[in-house]
Amino acid sequence: MKAIKKQMKNGNFYLGVAFFVMAILFYSSSQTYEQQSQISLLGKLLKNEPFKDFFKTVSFVYAGDEVSIKASGYFKFVEFFIRKGAHFGTYFLMSGSLFLGLYPRLKVRWLPAILAWLCATGYAGLDEFHQMMTGGRSPLFQDVALDSCGALTAVAICLIVYTWNKRKR
Repeated sequence: MKAIKKQMKNGNFYLGVAFFVMAILFYSSSQTYEQQSQISLLGKLLKNEPFKDFFKTVSFVYAGDEVSIKASGYFKFVEFFIRKGAHFGTYFLMSGSLFLGLYPRLKVRWLPAILAWLCATGYAGLDEFHQMMTGGRSPLFQDVALDSCGALTAVAICLIVYTWNKRKR
């Protein structure tokens, strides 16, 4: 237990988490849409189509395509939000982990914050490029922007928590 606490304190654990997330993202972006699709699973889990009436009125454009139940069907609509939540969440986790891994080494709050956000955003761009090389995928600038927002949110939360804890002491 002491060894784990020491690893967390010096940042190695968090850097390991960041690189693990990168590996998962690399593997994920090498799969086609069909390989990743969860529509059949959603069809089984949400066969009664809960909240369909509530979401019937939701419609917007993302990357030039309409996102609505009318345009794509209930299960693709739900899958869209799961996919975009995964984009935001994985880059949130990556960037937060990078910040927590770099902070003990750099000791200045702003430098690990900028590096974590830029590294995550750069990786998001490279990941979309990797998707472009993979058949059956649609690389989108909008996804890079969403990933970057997830990364920035994690860094902002880390900065707020570190600042709050420092003032508390």
